[in-house]
Amino acid sequence: MSASNPLFGDLLLKLGVVSPGQVQEALALQALTGQRVGEALISLGYVSREQIQDALGEALGLNHEKGPAQPPLGELLVGLKYVTLAQLDEALARQRRDGRRLGEILVELGHCTYKQIYEALGVQNRIVGRQDLPRPATEGRRRVVVVDDSPLACAFVQEGLVALGYEVLCFQDPYEALEGMGRLQAAIVLSDLEMPGLDGVELCRRLKEGPRSAIPVIMLTANDREAERVRGLRAGADDYVNKSASMDELAARIESVVRRTDETERMRKLFARYTSDAVVEEILKSADAAVLAGEKREVTVLFADIRNFTGLAESLPPEQVVAVLNQVLGRLSDAVLTCGGTLDKFLGDGLMAVFGAPVGRPDDALRGLQCAKMMMEAVAELRAVAEAEWVAHGREGRPLVLELGVGLNSGVVVSGNIGSAMRAEYTCIGDAVNVAARLCALAGPGEILVGERTRELVDANETAFEDLPPVRLKGKQQPVPLYRAL
Repeated sequence: MSASNPLFGDLLLKLGVVSPGQVQEALALQALTGQRVGEALISLGYVSREQIQDALGEALGLNHEKGPAQPPLGELLVGLKYVTLAQLDEALARQRRDGRRLGEILVELGHCTYKQIYEALGVQNRIVGRQDLPRPATEGRRRVVVVDDSPLACAFVQEGLVALGYEVLCFQDPYEALEGMGRLQAAIVLSDLEMPGLDGVELCRRLKEGPRSAIPVIMLTANDREAERVRGLRAGADDYVNKSASMDELAARIESVVRRTDETERMRKLFARYTSDAVVEEILKSADAAVLAGEKREVTVLFADIRNFTGLAESLPPEQVVAVLNQVLGRLSDAVLTCGGTLDKFLGDGLMAVFGAPVGRPDDALRGLQCAKMMMEAVAELRAVAEAEWVAHGREGRPLVLELGVGLNSGVVVSGNIGSAMRAEYTCIGDAVNVAARLCALAGPGEILVGERTRELVDANETAFEDLPPVRLKGKQQPVPLYRAL
């Protein structure tokens, strides 16, 4: 907390959260254990961590109305009857062993689908009323959070940055800074390197591993040893500034780091147009996870094509044709992103999607198959709505029925940026792509045709398939095994 704020124990007393006797007991425990007053009160059972966070927000004038608690994803899935308690326990046991996401484990075990995970997350967000964080309280001014155990150092940095037009919040306790970070809407964090209890390196590491990992961190240090700088950079620090530097230099470093962060955010939004948030995070987290220059990798390729669209285009005004097409392709794109795929390109009245590039996952084939089924459900919903509107308007005959055909195939492809220096696109090329496209062309309305390798990859999940007679495809000397997903 900043030097101008009351002691934290006094603040809790003022808010009526604790009694004077409880504060004295916590101070006595603090003298024995070295705990902070807030943690001592929590360990004594007098307050909860949420009450401590609310008190911190009260001190900073940042408290908002409380919303309902966020229910765990597993409980929601059980409540929605997508999984049983036994299935949830099985998945949680595996999660404790390997630390992976609960949703991915449940789908891998075949207990639910990615669509059901997505629906449960949507319910979870609606319960807590999750929204994008509001803009900083002071419009047009960057909010800087300074963490330094020295009140003098906090005051010095605060005075200098405020004079340069920044909004500054100071903390002398790094634990309190971390606990309040979700509410502070900071543009950047300036942290002292050497602090008792939790030093700047550890504070940076915890921040970068938490939900606010995108917030940049600059280390303030009087210690210019290379080993310390390296330790901080490995923890995720974005820059170092010596405490002897001028305020103008500090401001220049802040602007440079924030510009880089803004550029990363622009890249995040650019990638998010083509692939899911989870894939974007993996791309930005590790350059090695995604190779955009070109490489061979096994992927699952999906082609989807709207049937009867030519007849629709001939019977409707052009603007209505475009509106219908955008509505259908929008729902198909949502299915791709929900299942963690990459939207490769739109192909007139269809699209191509890839699962496994630029970031690969062990269950890419299963994701592709579940995406195809989500697409079929989406088109069925749109068709039902169109028929209801047709009847409601008293029109004669039957509306033109929209159907979807999907081809799905897995194999090794070359993925990367293809094109010229002036214009390029990220895509995949290879025989697996060609086969997927031809399976899509063969698929009848409402049919998902699957290649042999895709079936092999998802067979462990006991997904139902119907064996079809092998087919001869252009460019293939031997007939290709064919399956229909049920």
